[in-house]
Amino acid sequence: MAATVQDILERAAGGGRISQAEGVLLLEQGELNALGRGALAVRRRLHPETIATYVVDRNINYTNVCVADCEFCAFYRRPRDPEAYVLSQAELFGKIRELRAIGGTQVLLQGGHHPYLKLEWYEEMIRGIRRDFPDIHVHAFSPSEIVYFAKLFKLPVREIIRRLKDAGLHSIPGGGGEILVDRVRRMIAPQKAMTDEWLGVMADAAKEGLRGSATMVIGHCETLAERVEHLERLRRAQDEHQPFTAFVVWTMQPRHTRLEGKVQPAGAFDYLRTLAVARMYLDNIRNVQASWVTQGAKVGQLSFLYGCNDWGGLMMEENVVSEAGTRHEVQVEELRRLSSELGLTLRKRDYFYRLVG
Repeated sequence: MAATVQDILERAAGGGRISQAEGVLLLEQGELNALGRGALAVRRRLHPETIATYVVDRNINYTNVCVADCEFCAFYRRPRDPEAYVLSQAELFGKIRELRAIGGTQVLLQGGHHPYLKLEWYEEMIRGIRRDFPDIHVHAFSPSEIVYFAKLFKLPVREIIRRLKDAGLHSIPGGGGEILVDRVRRMIAPQKAMTDEWLGVMADAAKEGLRGSATMVIGHCETLAERVEHLERLRRAQDEHQPFTAFVVWTMQPRHTRLEGKVQPAGAFDYLRTLAVARMYLDNIRNVQASWVTQGAKVGQLSFLYGCNDWGGLMMEENVVSEAGTRHEVQVEELRRLSSELGLTLRKRDYFYRLVG
């Protein structure tokens, strides 16, 4: 007899693994509050401590030059665009000093597929940060960037990762994940890493002793089944290599992109449903972050009732989502208040979810 939605929710809440077909059933037929209760049970089982964590970080886009031409991106500029830039070391270090001055502990560095920068430029950027800011965790270069580096510099992916690690890289952000289904990737980002390439970077990073995050972007041309296929690929990779410290689902922001007017953006309802199913499905990824950057602080608060245990980064700076016309900002005291309303105590953490301060 096929499992009912309630059967699946009860099994997930108790620590049982749900199948791909069952994940699709939850997304298609699960009632929102029931999904939330199941995801909350999973969160409380994995995190019985009554805390909500966050990290103070800064998302620095070292360049906006990119030749990938993704359909969903409003941030990138072609190399000769008058708005194209590459940060100087002085500009970069100035931003990191501002981060450290407010108690920041982590910098997220992502750029585009820049056709002219050399591998040595990236290595020196990391070495410079580690030399001048040894207390700052360097979380840099998405799998898509690393795949591009490997093709541009004609080196194996693992060699690229090894060289960046030797320069001082601490961890790899899960940007560029979008939906890990090649049909979707060929439609919205055909010049970026395909599914196996993206996952291959994370596997190689784990072999080199690095960990990273996992992301998913919903609300463009993916089906519900493809969302679950994405989760399945992440879960399988985590079973095999344990590369992921955390997962976050974002909603695509189509304004000012080539998809504006062509797709129906995902709203809070769709976000919370997908978040809840992801929390139950990803039974081997311990931490799930709230997407307040795309959803705002109040929906971010609701996320903790749908499986989240972490606010993610306070994000002193954010450029990519902002370019698409969505800008949400929060301060520590607001996070503290929102967490308290849920009976949770706000605690600062480092990248590896160790409590600090």
